[in-house]
This record gives sequence, C-alpha cells and structure tokens, in this order.
Amino acid sequence: MCYGYGPSRRSLLAAGLGLGAGALAAAASPAAAATPHGNGGHRVPPDQISIQLWTVRDDLSQNYDTTLAYLAEIGYPKVELALGYFGRTAQQLRAFLDGIGIRASSSHDGLTTDAAALDTKINNALTLGQSFMVVPYLNSTSQDEWKAWAERMNVEAAAARSAGLRYGYHNHAHEFTTDLGGGRTPWDVLTSELDPRLVHLEIDIYWAVTGGIGRGVADPVRFTLDVIRRAPQRVLQFHVKDRHLDGDMADLGTGTIDFRRIFDAHRVKEYIVENDTPDVTPRRTSEVGYRYLRKVRF
Repeated sequence: MCYGYGPSRRSLLAAGLGLGAGALAAAASPAAAATPHGNGGHRVPPDQISIQLWTVRDDLSQNYDTTLAYLAEIGYPKVELALGYFGRTAQQLRAFLDGIGIRASSSHDGLTTDAAALDTKINNALTLGQSFMVVPYLNSTSQDEWKAWAERMNVEAAAARSAGLRYGYHNHAHEFTTDLGGGRTPWDVLTSELDPRLVHLEIDIYWAVTGGIGRGVADPVRFTLDVIRRAPQRVLQFHVKDRHLDGDMADLGTGTIDFRRIFDAHRVKEYIVENDTPDVTPRRTSEVGYRYLRKVRF
C-alpha cells in the first residue's frame, strides 16, 4: 500500500506507534522489511513456526487439500486449525496431514456448553495430535458474562490439562478498550478470573497493538509488552500479524510493528502467521509470513 506521507508525517506516526528508525524504514519500504536482518543473535526456531488457517480460508473453501499441501511445500511444519475439518473426521484429517508432512498443533474452538461436547472437542484434539486448544473470540459489554465465560474456560482447561493438552485464550482489541463499568475491561476480568495454572494466553500482536492505540497510549508496542508481562497467565503463543499505518492488517514485515522488540522481550512456543486481509493473495501472504519468521533476528 502507498500512503503518500512526507517524512515528517511518517516520523510522527512512527513515534506514535513505538517504532524505531529501522521499523520506520521497513514500513516505508516493504522490500527492506522482507529481509529482516538485525543485530540480534536469536531467531525463531523453525519448528515453532505455524500459520492460522483463517488466513487462507478462501483458498481452503475452493480446494482444501491443495491449500494444505501448498503450506507444507512452503515449509510450514504446523498449522492452527479453524473452520472445522471440511467434511473429514478428525482421524481422516490426521491421516491426510500426516501424508503431506504437516501437523495440526493447535486449534481455535468455541466454548462448549455440556460435558459431551467438551469430550468431543478434547478427543478430536488428541486424535489430531494437538498440543494446544484455544478459544478464539468472545465479546460482551456485560462483566457478569465475561466472568461466566472465564468460569467455563477454567472447567474446560482442567479437562484439557487432564488429557495432556494446553488450553488458551486469544485476544482481539475490544478486551482492552471496552469499559464494563468503573474503567474495568474484559481483559481485567479475564486475567483475574482465568486460572493461571490451567489457562495460557495466545497474544495476537496486531490486536494488542490496536487495543493500545484505541486507548491512546504513546507506545502501543510497550503496551503490548506490558500486557504480556502483567498477566498472571503464561503467554505461550503469538499470532504474528502486522499493521499498516492506516490500521489495516499487513503481510508480515511490510507493516509498522516492531516484532524484534517483542520477540526479544518474550519467547513463546509457537509463532503463528496470520493476516485476515491478505495484501495480494492468501498464498502470497503465507509465503511472505514464513520467510519473515525464518529470517527475523532479535
């Protein structure tokens, strides 16, 4: 995308987003961001790179098998499931993924309302060989509803833990910006009510940064790091999603978020590529994201 901002405008925006000079240059030059060589000695371990299948949902709806095979060809060792199994059982999907050399290590699944549905969710995750199961989205302006959801998540997480699975919650921006009364936010409720021994966090970096911007903070990356540091729950997964200056989602390394700063401050078990609105095509977004995570140093 091209914004037509002059240098002073870009500098002002970069300061507001907590960007350094290198990140500002990357934002202005996507080609530079695509080769993120820094001075750091650390890299994302290749076996910890994944992709959220929501990114390629349009391709999946046209040809599920070909799309998954393409992700394996790019080099992804893992995927995070979304949108169901596209007509397969969990066992059939596991056989297919094994055949193309890719693993479903995590999934986005809604809350269940009864023991039978929870058993099915857990058994499917075990059949697929997952390590994680994550609640992807909840939204309400009722504090009592958020408390009830947290209570249910603790129940599900205890059952998941007994089965050898890790259970997490994935944020958007509204958890940080919705006032439930007296300045208390959904994030305040969740982090106080979710059992840190049972529930971990899957921090979506784009949405945390966006939440910080929505709250008017001077440094949204610092806000994101504070979210990570202050939560009693462990942060075990990242959704690595970039952000254009206009707020739109961006292919990794072509936007404004200083991922090196975040990765250097906190290491996770999975770095999951995602872009809800691919800049060119879902496949191109997948390629750019994988290459970025393989090259970034921090």
